[in-house]
Amino acid sequence: MLNKFSVYLLGSLSLFFLGVSSFLVGSFFLVWDYVIFMDWEILSMNGCSITMTFLFDWISLVFVGCVFVISSMVIYYSESYMGSDVDRVRFYFLVFLFVMSMMMMIVSPNLMSILIGWDGLGLVSYCLVIYFQNYKSYSAGMLTILTNRVGDVAILLSIAWMLNFGSWHYIFYMGMWDYWEFYLISLIVLAGFTSSAQIPFSSWLPAAMAAPTPVSSLVHSSTLVTAGVYLLIRFSEMLSNFNCSFILALSMMTMFMAGLGANLEFDLSSIIALSTLSQLGLMMSILFLGYPILSFLHLLTHAFFKALLFLCAGVMIHCMNDSQDIRYMGAMTSYLPFTCTCFCISNMSLCGLPFMSGFYSKDLILEAMTGSGYNFFVFLIFFVSIGLTVSYTFRVIYYVMFYNVNMHVCHGYGEDKIMMKSMIVLALLAISGGSMLSWLIFSVPELFVLPLHLKLMPLVFIFLGGWLGYEFSSVNLGEFPLSLRFYFISFFSGSMWFMPYFSTFMLYGKSFYLSKMYYEVMDGGWGEYVVSSSPLLFTSSLSKLMNYYQFNNVKIYMMVFVLIFIFSLI
Repeated sequence: MLNKFSVYLLGSLSLFFLGVSSFLVGSFFLVWDYVIFMDWEILSMNGCSITMTFLFDWISLVFVGCVFVISSMVIYYSESYMGSDVDRVRFYFLVFLFVMSMMMMIVSPNLMSILIGWDGLGLVSYCLVIYFQNYKSYSAGMLTILTNRVGDVAILLSIAWMLNFGSWHYIFYMGMWDYWEFYLISLIVLAGFTSSAQIPFSSWLPAAMAAPTPVSSLVHSSTLVTAGVYLLIRFSEMLSNFNCSFILALSMMTMFMAGLGANLEFDLSSIIALSTLSQLGLMMSILFLGYPILSFLHLLTHAFFKALLFLCAGVMIHCMNDSQDIRYMGAMTSYLPFTCTCFCISNMSLCGLPFMSGFYSKDLILEAMTGSGYNFFVFLIFFVSIGLTVSYTFRVIYYVMFYNVNMHVCHGYGEDKIMMKSMIVLALLAISGGSMLSWLIFSVPELFVLPLHLKLMPLVFIFLGGWLGYEFSSVNLGEFPLSLRFYFISFFSGSMWFMPYFSTFMLYGKSFYLSKMYYEVMDGGWGEYVVSSSPLLFTSSLSKLMNYYQFNNVKIYMMVFVLIFIFSLI
């Protein structure tokens, strides 16, 4: 007999087999350089046809395969994580809709059908962010959906712009360049920036952590935030004729800002969210430097280890009675050994430890950037950001696993078998996924010949970052930690360079004073008496008059009779 959670198991198995099949077919398409462009005519009437178009090439199929495999593990994990939730079936269908919207966006070569998937992602992400239905979730949901609406408007404007040129299929315009394409690619970059939370749209990404942890795992690994990067990878041929200096600087600043902020944060979910933001900045930066395939490779490897990182964090938060402060954690290796092992695997992959999944993309990215001939500023930001990544990773590991035992008394530690099974698959992908994908995508080895000091530079910054992470987390009795000695700098960096304030109160704060003045003068002042109260006063006076007449009609009738008689005599 099927148990009450079998819908999760059925959905995860279906997605897993679909994902593996898509990945294998995509690998075949890559090896044989094969593409399927499918035009499905839905309706044709009086010479007007409605068609749905799909593009199946190795990029779309491999990405769909990775999204489906990760989603299947997250859904299976949710069977245990959301087990005590009343609305767990609604949660399952929302997650399934989320994954299907992402698939629709990936396989579409047409901006109209891309918009269907894009809007689906925005709407379902709003429903998932406000899932717990409290004021914090509502504010985070509004910030998420309103920021992403900017990207929706940009895609709508690009659709209207492409209406002048005969087709909404972006692949038709890849090999050409004209002045009008500058406006089109600017709108597409704006859409990609809002979805991938680049500066100045970064504040919604940490706010979206109000969603349940499985949703955060999906959003931050392979769905919503990667949609913008994927869209720009698809438009990368048009970017080659576009001056990317300004948007490259914004992406690098996002990478640097998120890495700096994660070193000063104490909320485990926010640290991982800022880590995602840093990696998105890295993908965008190398994309604008002119290496879209490297950006795509890092997109896939990042999805594997970041999904695992969130699932491990979800188990820890679950065991800590939903407390997310890393200062209350410590010595977790004694209680959650398997989870801590997977946590270390994902963190080492994030750091780019040699022969882990993240190493194969990060090392290539740094060598490609080094050989691209850009100025010292680009060098500095890239390498410092890599060091900051290692810094906040070692800081989190130190606090969670090697720090003092700081937890409360009434915590129930236990590892669930369902959660462990889903983490095993993602751990294997976080270890071997990078090598597998890099050997598949780069059939001929990519060779970068660099001087010894440049070749060793990533290693130097990794060790510097590890030392900095230890310094940021070590606390001695009688003195403040390093992050609190420079309070103003840490407040500025820890608040994402005041970006949440810019996105929320500073944007509409002045309009509050205007609305208060309007309220006092109009709604609470003359408007209250003239507009709102006058119909009430008139009708109440009229009803009083009618009431008086009804109670005194005989007297009034006699008085009127006498008056008429007197006037007739006159």
